[in-house]
Amino acid sequence: LSPPYVLKADGLAAGKGVLIPETLEEAKSLLKEMLADAKFGDASSKVVIEEHLKGMELSVFVLTDGISYKILPSAKDYKRIGEGDSGLNTGGMGAISPVPFADRFFIEKVEREIIIPTIKGLVEEDIDYKGFIFIGLMVENGSPKVIEYNVRMGDPETEVVIPRIKSDLLNLFRGIGNGSFSEIDFDVSEEVAATVMLVSGGYPESYEKGKEITGFDEVEDSVMFHAGTKSSDDRILTNGGRVLSITSFGKDIDEALNKSFKNAEKINFEGKYYRKDIGFDLWWSVFFSSFSETKHFANPNYKESKNYKHVKVVNIVTK
Repeated sequence: LSPPYVLKADGLAAGKGVLIPETLEEAKSLLKEMLADAKFGDASSKVVIEEHLKGMELSVFVLTDGISYKILPSAKDYKRIGEGDSGLNTGGMGAISPVPFADRFFIEKVEREIIIPTIKGLVEEDIDYKGFIFIGLMVENGSPKVIEYNVRMGDPETEVVIPRIKSDLLNLFRGIGNGSFSEIDFDVSEEVAATVMLVSGGYPESYEKGKEITGFDEVEDSVMFHAGTKSSDDRILTNGGRVLSITSFGKDIDEALNKSFKNAEKINFEGKYYRKDIGFDLWWSVFFSSFSETKHFANPNYKESKNYKHVKVVNIVTK
C-alpha cells in the first residue's frame, strides 16, 4: 500500500473509528495507539488496514422488505472536524441531499451494479432482512465503489434524507410488515436539504458540558434536531459533543445552506463551533460542470477560511 493509509477500528466507535495517516511513521504510531493504548476502547482491539480510495464520497440508502426495495434520496456527509476536510473524524458535521452528480443515470448505474446484486445476495444466502441498507460509496470518474454497508440510516445524513421523503414513512414500514410494501407509492421532494451540525468546543476530543443554549426563538425556516442537549430548570444545556443539527430546504444548495448558516449564527452557547464550508465541494462541482454564471458561495466568509486553499475541484463524469 502507498500513503495515505486507512486504519479502521473493527468495532463500534460512534463513527469516529477511522484514521487516515499521511505517512508510514504516522500510521505506525496511530496503529500502536489503537491496538496497545486502546484509543477507541474495545472497538480498536482489532484494526483493519485498507487502501485509500480517491474520489467523491456519497451515501445511497435503500428501504427493503427483503425482496423488493425503494431507493431513498442520496446524501453526502462531512466527517472531518476542520474546514477543507481537515482534522479528526467526527460523527458528522453536516450533510447535503441530493448529491448533484448523482443524477438519474448515476443512480440507475448504482441500482444495476450494487443495489440489485445486494438484494439478490441477501435472498440467495437466506438472510431475511427487512429495513434500511446504508451503502457508502466512493465515486471516481463516474464509477461507484462500495466502501461500506450498514443496516441503519446514517447521521447526519438522516437529517437531510428523511425530511425529503414526502410519502408516509410509517405506511412504508407497515407495508414491510404486512406484505404490501412493493405496492406503495414512494415520492421524494425535489428541493435540496442541507444540515449543519453545531458542536461543543474541543469536540471530537475532550469538551465541557452544561453550557446554556440560547437563540431558539430567533430561528426561522429551519428544523432543529437536538443531539447532545438536555433540559434543566427551564433551560436547554449542552450535553454532548454534537449538540444541534440545523436542517433547511431550498431550491438549490446555495439557498438551503444560506438558511442553515444564518440560523447557526442565531444559536449561541459557549464554545460553539460549526464548519462553514459544508457543501463546498458539491457547489464547486455544480459550478464548473454546469458552466453557469458566477455566483458567490452560500457562506460569504468562506474565503476567509485558512483551509480555503485546500478546496479541490472534482471533475464529475456522467453518461
